[in-house]
Amino acid sequence: MSDLDQLAALQHGVISRAQVLAAGVTVDALLWSVRSGRWRRVHAGVYATFTGPLPYAAQVWAAILRAGPGAAASHGTAAFLDGLCDDAGPVIHVTVPADRYVEPRIDGVRVHFAHRLPRTRHPSKNPPRTRLDETVLDLVDVAPQARDAEGWVTAACQRRLTTPDRLADALARRKKIRWRPLIEAMLADVAHGAQSPLELRHLRRVERAHGLPAGCRQRRVAGTRVAWIDVDYQPYRVRVELDGRIGHTGEGRFRDRRRDNHATVDGHATLRYGHADVFGDPCGVAEEQARVLRARGWPGHPRSCGLSCRALDHQGSVG
Repeated sequence: MSDLDQLAALQHGVISRAQVLAAGVTVDALLWSVRSGRWRRVHAGVYATFTGPLPYAAQVWAAILRAGPGAAASHGTAAFLDGLCDDAGPVIHVTVPADRYVEPRIDGVRVHFAHRLPRTRHPSKNPPRTRLDETVLDLVDVAPQARDAEGWVTAACQRRLTTPDRLADALARRKKIRWRPLIEAMLADVAHGAQSPLELRHLRRVERAHGLPAGCRQRRVAGTRVAWIDVDYQPYRVRVELDGRIGHTGEGRFRDRRRDNHATVDGHATLRYGHADVFGDPCGVAEEQARVLRARGWPGHPRSCGLSCRALDHQGSVG
């Protein structure tokens, strides 16, 4: 293979005009390749050296080459490439060094600028992209709502792509970022086992806000089958399962049923809640949990989280 062929192969079949000319190919030869249909133009000065649809990695390379030297995939695009999310979205995101000018209007591409890109770009991944921890924080920084910011952090840790400690280190290196107090507090909770926005909400708005005993989160239980308990109140033999949509349909539903049945046989009480319960009525969830915990030996009482709280701090509140 020629040097140009090797470069095109590395870049998933996409190459720039500057790279073609640097390899000794004439302008006339380049134009002939395009006019003959062997190559085709993807962006201004960027060509695919094959026919047919462009795979996603080739689309990303085309955007990076169009953005110019030092550019890297970032935000939602880098998240998809690294397995942080399952939907690439309709737009390819690239970040370029802040001291460079890039035409902001590139079809299907969103261009970001960052002073820190030389430090946050991954040194070897193909296509070039930001480091995973930096990608998470970039997405946090542009998240429109706190729940969206929480979702990126918990997804990264739940999928075992990073750790709370690594994210905390990356966060400390950023001078400015949106949602900083929220993320700093959240990383401590994720380190204690909360793996989704639903689990975070239960920890903060149900358990802590109402003074319930601290549960053991993501506890591994080994038997004939390994099971993970979302929240386990071991001294009182009470378990709470928090059901998001992922993992609790189809075969996951049968695994849930088997786990709950085994727990009942072993003398555990299992309470199960979804988004509508924990986000819509955290006080009602706390009151119900408190009743079961009290019936199984917890000596405490739920406390009020506010004026309209249903889980009032008195003996009658739990029956």
